[in-house]
Amino acid sequence: MHAPVPLKIGSRQVFAIAGPAMVANLTTPLIGVVSTTAIGRLDDAALLGGVAMASVIFDCLFWLFGFLRMSTLAFTAQALGAGETREQTVILVRGFIVAGLIGAALIALQLPLAAVLFDLMGGSAGVTHAAKTYFMIRIWSSPFAFANYVILGWLVGQARANPALALQVVINLINMAATILLVLVYDTGIAGAAIAALLSEGVGFALGIVVCRRYAHGGFAVPRATLFDRAKLMRMLAVNSDILVRTAALITVFLFFTAKGARAGDVTLAANSVLNNFLLVSAFFLDGLANAAQQLCGRTFGARDAKGFADSTRLVLSWGLGFAMVVAVVFALFGQNIINFMTASEDVRRAARDFLPFIVLAPIPGVFAFGFDGIYVGATWAREMRNLMLASLGIFLGTWLALQSLGNAGLWCALIAFYIARGGLQGARYPALYRATFSSPSPRLRGRDEQSSL
Repeated sequence: MHAPVPLKIGSRQVFAIAGPAMVANLTTPLIGVVSTTAIGRLDDAALLGGVAMASVIFDCLFWLFGFLRMSTLAFTAQALGAGETREQTVILVRGFIVAGLIGAALIALQLPLAAVLFDLMGGSAGVTHAAKTYFMIRIWSSPFAFANYVILGWLVGQARANPALALQVVINLINMAATILLVLVYDTGIAGAAIAALLSEGVGFALGIVVCRRYAHGGFAVPRATLFDRAKLMRMLAVNSDILVRTAALITVFLFFTAKGARAGDVTLAANSVLNNFLLVSAFFLDGLANAAQQLCGRTFGARDAKGFADSTRLVLSWGLGFAMVVAVVFALFGQNIINFMTASEDVRRAARDFLPFIVLAPIPGVFAFGFDGIYVGATWAREMRNLMLASLGIFLGTWLALQSLGNAGLWCALIAFYIARGGLQGARYPALYRATFSSPSPRLRGRDEQSSL
């Protein structure tokens, strides 16, 4: 163990992490575009609907276990800040064990899981059959996908954002290339798209192991007693379970939003789908800054550096606000042109333009929602983040109930209220958590004791 080294926090440190994360985020939607285009060229609507349905299921299912990346990032950054060199490798191995267990459980439960999920989706017989074909193949990628979450979190936690970026881009490029080759060249249909996803995650994991070995001090061999240290395992379990509940609440909001939009009719559903792409664009930037917050706040938390933690918070939120204002102005000036480019339907265009003001507004409260999420994850204030997210979910549902007579406008108002609640509640709670954390002689031990007592 080495003594903690004070970290000078500036914009350079923020963008050394946020920049690569933003670039990696921009490559991710290309997978969906390539898969949709490849399957679409087969001229079978059922296959296209099947890959769309299965993709939604995997997006939500894998998103639910995103705590593997977030907690690994936070614990690694804290160990880095505290100068605990060997503990960083222990965290990686623990993450692999959890990822493998969760992936194996999903594979073992694939039949009942598929039955429940596809029954809820309610697609046509042809679409459901195609989606199940995709599901039964891609589910085998779960252990690799979750292990890759751990690898990415571990690398970013060590402030090695460039190798993390390279791995994520390689995974995405392999996925796209394999999809084109298997679907269009070898005519394997929807099964080919699923095999491409499995192949990319597997190759990504193999490459990730090679990269991690380079940075793992002392290799992957970890004493059993250290690996299964009860106090640290309990802390990891508590943090992961809290983030899981928080993520489930977040997924609930977006599934509810989509379901209510669908019930409002095809035009409204299509308009909301077009506008959601605007939200994704702003999320690319804000999520990159949230990654920076997780690493910098985690590192300064582990180093017991109160000033560094406060500087990290200030810089991430300030830069986030700057990006959000630029994005909002772009949406206000060019939003209608972008809508016209994305859809040829005049009805959809008209409906999307009606709700464009919500899209212009959304990035501003989104700054604080994304930013404080990153700060709370870095400090492993997971219990508070869980509780505040549940409260935000309640505010979302309450706003929708109060404004449901406004139709889709009421739904968008509820979503904006959700963003405001997420950032506002966490911002209001932040000063008390900050004082309590840095008034303690050892914030990491304090956090461990609190989480273990849950």
